[in-house]
Amino acid sequence: MDPDDLLKVRAEFDSVMRRDARPDTSDARVERAGAVVRQIVPGPGGNMVLWSDLDEHTADAAIAEQVAFFTELADRGEVPSAEFEWKLYGHDRPADLGDRLRAAGFVAEPAETLLVGRVEDLATLSVEPPEGITLRVVTDEVGVDLMMEAHRRAFGADRPRIKDLMLNLLRDEPDTIEAVVAMAGDTPVSAARMEMRPGSPFAGLWGGGTVPEWRGHGIYRLLVAHRARVAADRGIRYLQVDASQDSRPILERLGFDVLGVTVPWVWEG
Repeated sequence: MDPDDLLKVRAEFDSVMRRDARPDTSDARVERAGAVVRQIVPGPGGNMVLWSDLDEHTADAAIAEQVAFFTELADRGEVPSAEFEWKLYGHDRPADLGDRLRAAGFVAEPAETLLVGRVEDLATLSVEPPEGITLRVVTDEVGVDLMMEAHRRAFGADRPRIKDLMLNLLRDEPDTIEAVVAMAGDTPVSAARMEMRPGSPFAGLWGGGTVPEWRGHGIYRLLVAHRARVAADRGIRYLQVDASQDSRPILERLGFDVLGVTVPWVWEG
């Protein structure tokens, strides 16, 4: 995409996925509080500031208001803790919003690159699995457990929030999730999911970590291609990824473009 196209896509992303965002799950809610849009999730993780329209005169007060809001929710027992994430994008205002979050006690997690790709292009990628690999679409708790095993072996950590998210979506909104596990025989070696909110032109790609001994075999590419075909069948126009330094070069080779940089700033309560 040329620079003008990317600016248009970024504006659409900000509008659809942030300012007018829909909740991640049926038990979550998204609400606007002045110049801030936030998501509240009753279970562990997922509480987040999704979008803000601030300036140098309003930013500090808005930050303090969100800290007070989530702290009060935790005190009332509506959420497990006051922890929440402020999802900051490089083009958000004011330009020093990250510095203000740090001064307020937030901790920055590693920056990620926001990438976007056209589904009509990505859906032409080959979905032929590498030798020794088969794909299993996740439809039940057994499949979710295989996903979690693949993530644990690839990333070296358990991800209970992802398991809860997957089980909730498969139970309540199965049409909004496409998850797949790459299997080497009976062993899960990679897993990924795609989240699709009804009516949105964007679908988010998540996961894709592969166990060390299977890296470099084209599995990550395969998982992207599979999800792109599903997105094309649903009429979705764009795939969006918050990419790590490891996945960014692969995705750019596949045809993704950079929309910007995002940093998760976490209030730990």
